[in-house]
Amino acid sequence: MTEATRNPATVQDKSATQDLLEVKNLRKYFPIRGGIFSRVVANVKAVEDVSFRVKRGEVVGLVGESGSGKTTVGRSILRLIEPSAGEVNFDGVDITKLSKGQMREYRKRMQIIFQDPFASLNPRMSVSDIIGEAMSIHNLARGKEREDRVASLLERVGLSSAHMRRYPHEFSGGQRQRIGIARALAVDPEFIVADEPVSALDVSIQAQVVNLLQDLKEELGLTLLFIAHDLGVVEYISDHVIVMYLGRIMEIAPAKELYANPVHPYTEALLSAVPIPDPTVKRERIILQGDIPSPINPPSGCVFRTRCPLATKECADVIPPLEEVSPGHFKACIHR
Repeated sequence: MTEATRNPATVQDKSATQDLLEVKNLRKYFPIRGGIFSRVVANVKAVEDVSFRVKRGEVVGLVGESGSGKTTVGRSILRLIEPSAGEVNFDGVDITKLSKGQMREYRKRMQIIFQDPFASLNPRMSVSDIIGEAMSIHNLARGKEREDRVASLLERVGLSSAHMRRYPHEFSGGQRQRIGIARALAVDPEFIVADEPVSALDVSIQAQVVNLLQDLKEELGLTLLFIAHDLGVVEYISDHVIVMYLGRIMEIAPAKELYANPVHPYTEALLSAVPIPDPTVKRERIILQGDIPSPINPPSGCVFRTRCPLATKECADVIPPLEEVSPGHFKACIHR
């Protein structure tokens, strides 16, 4: 294999020891059952052959349209849903092979911030119980110590310890998401999947939550997989960016490099839709034709070919591999 066609999951370099997370050939299929005997008649191919690495202390943005498989990747990494195939190496251990008992220890080190702050908090539990529950489950703190830690976490995310006895319905969307962040921090994790944590919030509140996550990352040395469809937000917080489409990776690059020099036509289309905060600057919009295909029956070859302005007959026959076009910059397109 030449230097120009290395897969990012197999590249070995001096920084490999710094990797906290390595995902190799991850797949997730959801079976569709039918008939009298409920046999599997088809599969929803939500994630197909996804590989990437995340170094300690960095923020990796995972972007793409709705239905591209971003959330499924995040939840499969944490084993909130079980992967169909592939490896998830966390700190050198393939956690897909761990039993439930062995996985319990890793639950403390890997957490998630959910997208919907209204649905992710139990309305029957007080804030103190929501945040403190994991501390009790993992035997980290009880009684007065737990109360003190909950109060400290609330203040760390910009709320007051006086909020401990309140219930979720008494808070705004932004405040609820801060509670969700505090819950994720309750067990002192090393790695957090932030699953579109600002998409359900007002724009002004989005900025506050993103700044909070950035501050927490610096203060606590967190490693984040930041899932979003807003490329403007991803550019601000991410060190590297992964672009997904219909379950596959289209492009991986350092954030500055990707925004300055996108090499995949899908990435170019996404970036052309990002608003520019200057009315005198005009950007040529790239309008993709049609809708994202069904993951039950994805297109042959390159899954993006049915909407790609560069597509040729060859694109239907070849699944483009991730090729390195410059140091750390990978693309999956045979025409670029």
